[in-house]
Amino acid sequence: MTQQIINDLTIQAATVNGSGSQTANLVLTRAIFHMGIPVAPKNVFPSNIEGLPTWYQLRVTPEGHMARSDKVDILVAFNPGTWHQDLKTVRPGGVVIHEEVFSTADVRSDVTYYPVPFAKLAKSKIQNDTLRKQLANMIYVGVVAGVLGIPLEALEHGVKRQFNSKPKAVQVNVEAIKVGYDYWQDNFSKKDPYRLEPMTGKVEGKVLVDGNQAAALGALMGGVTVAAWYPITPSSSVCENLIAYSERFRTDPKTGEKLISIVQAEDELAAVGMAIGAGWAGARAMTSTSGPGISLMAEFVGLGYYAEVPVVIFDIQRIGPSTGLPTRTSQADVAFAFNLSHGDTRHIVLLPGTVEECYEFARDAFDYADRFQTPVFMLSDLDLGMNLWMTPEFKYPDKPFDRGKVLSKADLERLEGEWGRYRDVDGDGVPYRTLPGTDHPAAGYFTRGSGHDEFARYTEGAEAYERNMDRLARKLETARHLLPAPLVDESTGASTGVIAFGSTHAAVVEAREALAAAGKPVDYLRLRALPLSDEVAAFVSRHERVYVVEQNRDGQVYDLVRLALPPNLVDRVRSIRHYNGQPIPAAAITEPLMQTEAVPA
Repeated sequence: MTQQIINDLTIQAATVNGSGSQTANLVLTRAIFHMGIPVAPKNVFPSNIEGLPTWYQLRVTPEGHMARSDKVDILVAFNPGTWHQDLKTVRPGGVVIHEEVFSTADVRSDVTYYPVPFAKLAKSKIQNDTLRKQLANMIYVGVVAGVLGIPLEALEHGVKRQFNSKPKAVQVNVEAIKVGYDYWQDNFSKKDPYRLEPMTGKVEGKVLVDGNQAAALGALMGGVTVAAWYPITPSSSVCENLIAYSERFRTDPKTGEKLISIVQAEDELAAVGMAIGAGWAGARAMTSTSGPGISLMAEFVGLGYYAEVPVVIFDIQRIGPSTGLPTRTSQADVAFAFNLSHGDTRHIVLLPGTVEECYEFARDAFDYADRFQTPVFMLSDLDLGMNLWMTPEFKYPDKPFDRGKVLSKADLERLEGEWGRYRDVDGDGVPYRTLPGTDHPAAGYFTRGSGHDEFARYTEGAEAYERNMDRLARKLETARHLLPAPLVDESTGASTGVIAFGSTHAAVVEAREALAAAGKPVDYLRLRALPLSDEVAAFVSRHERVYVVEQNRDGQVYDLVRLALPPNLVDRVRSIRHYNGQPIPAAAITEPLMQTEAVPA
């Protein structure tokens, strides 16, 4: 056996969707995390209910890298249909744990095989016929634990954590794990270099949370009182988690009355219509969807923009166009969401890059929607939204809600009823509004998506329309300076920079380390909102070349960046794009960047 490789490996479980493998994968993930070792799990699953191949990648690194790796060290092969394909993904010197009946004749000789009779063990050791299929996956957890030296105490913790709400299931799952663990101990001697050892100082104070769960909690903390939605992968768990949190935290303990209304609409069009109606009435309202739903919402979103109604829209992006690949990740809705609807429309778009920001931006989105009286998009993606990420514990809000410019009865009395719904009193493009039910005869006004003047009166006057559109543009300009600013790291003092956003952040962090080690350090600006901050142009001006990295085919943010630059800076910008539906690995950044930088300008 060669020199040991400790706490630096990638496990990939190749199974069949609907077999219960995800529970086993999560137990293994939580067990390793319990050892103090950083973990980065990625689930690749099909869009059907049961029967197609699924892969779960669990990356372990001492540095805590969170991006996907395109190299597999340990393969757990459960699926005969992808057996030969999966073997090709294992790096030379890697490990293959496989069902004993899979033939290893005429296959690779540069990996270590551990054949295990999983089916026979499940049949002979698991007495419960109903659970045998699911518990067979737990046997593989035990074998992997034997290979890597994961203590049984950590495995038991992983099971208890996974079955926190079903304590009766703990014992039978632990017993299934021990079947695999004992089989490893009795039948194999270690022939590979991989091992896990407990660590300290890396995961303390962190939890494993997915972005959709974080967004739901953020929305709750942001004061949402109405949510209308229609299920669609990968956004469904936003409102599913919101429902679960609301049962605990938005129910009157004395009367049992629900303090929030969550409605599953007949489709996405109805959902956003309900949310906009609730926002008009004064509620903090939201909907959640993905690309196909955003397409359906276009006209209603235009109404929200032009009539100036606050609403929050969560878009958990997936591969398009059309149905596309519903269970693959993407960042291809950015330009669409930014300009959604016909006519001249531009929207506030929040771009969280971490699970912590999914929580914080979801919370603050309701303030932005109220403050600027407009639809606010929060764009996450399947990778950030549905996979578990290590994150610091969330902070409880330390400031009150910002409801924006809302006139009360006292305000109207002071103004003697003289006000205009769409007047720009303060020069920032943001008008004042009243809420339905305000007890004053001057509080009412007509809300319309057709032409209107400063007093909400219908008009087709050219000058009134132009004034209104100019004010809406001025309002967005005001917002641009108050949205989350880009995060800039220029500690390397390099002449080359990288711009990225969203879940691409994890790959950029790792890529920068690799580039610095190769003698090619790069500075980094991470976008966190649209419209773009002035800092983007300033960042480009300080570098000879800047690479915009994103997960879409057409370089959508690359185009937005170039549009925002003065002509003399446009040629400094380059594009790196990754769009195969898999979460972007660091190599997808380092390789094209190094190739381009090696070519003389």
